[in-house]
Amino acid sequence: MAGFVGFLSVAARIETREFAIPFRLRIRMLSKSLCLVLLVFSFSASAVVIRDDVDDARYRVPDAELLALVDLPMEGHGVLIDPRWVITAAHAVTWQSGGVNEVTINHVPRHVERLVLYPGYRKLPQPLIDEALKTHDATQIIAFLSASNDVALLKLSEPVTDVAPIAIYRSNDELGKIVEIVGKGATGTGVRGQDANGAHRTVLRRAFNTITRVQGPWLCYTFHKPPSALPLEGISGDGDSGGPVLIQVNGQWQVAGLVSWKRGTDNAILLHPGFYGQTNYNVRLSHYAHWIDNVMLADKARHGVGAVDGKS
Repeated sequence: MAGFVGFLSVAARIETREFAIPFRLRIRMLSKSLCLVLLVFSFSASAVVIRDDVDDARYRVPDAELLALVDLPMEGHGVLIDPRWVITAAHAVTWQSGGVNEVTINHVPRHVERLVLYPGYRKLPQPLIDEALKTHDATQIIAFLSASNDVALLKLSEPVTDVAPIAIYRSNDELGKIVEIVGKGATGTGVRGQDANGAHRTVLRRAFNTITRVQGPWLCYTFHKPPSALPLEGISGDGDSGGPVLIQVNGQWQVAGLVSWKRGTDNAILLHPGFYGQTNYNVRLSHYAHWIDNVMLADKARHGVGAVDGKS
């Protein structure tokens, strides 16, 4: 929900000056002398922040750009990878106290029957958040997230017949590939950073970047400053966690990653995300392809019957 203000007990994200994690806690200093902090929370994740020297209109695209894009409630995304299955970032669905009972695909609400979390996924512990707030150092949080498995599957009650699913990119050659980033969340530019008071669900935008690091379960790209940037380079901002990172194969886009968290050149507290130089960490789906296949095959073997769990 764009602009939602809450309390620490319901925070869904924490950000650091050169690091943004999927459970967001935006920190603003009100008084340097008294070290007062206003905690402003927004359940969010990531969308597209653009180059400062390129017209925003060049980044905007019609919804037909990716019909398989899934809108989670309020904000956040997923991707339709099978008529009955949506893949998303685990943190994008687990912050919601009532669970995700419905998603929207091609402007049509679809009922969710089942949530399956990757067995190794863990929510960020509150003590790590407290320590980062106290010390302005997110080193421990970065280590925690680097070892996390931020991926989940949503099974739909009925198969989607009006939208074709998108294939998972299964090769392990992502390094150096140009990727397309698609999302409807907050925007801004690399000079100003993300618009601090902007909505977290806007119009659909797409940008491009290059995978510069493949790190186990993560695909990473960095937001480069012109003239080093791609013509339509961008980075995720707030509002689209779980959204797709796409690689083109024989003229067709396949989903290679899911937006998860970001960091920059140090581990200090982030006051404003979206600047040039920040690096986005995305769930690497080739790393999880075997688990994804097993969950869907096991579900078919059970004739579609299964309880909400994280151990399938």
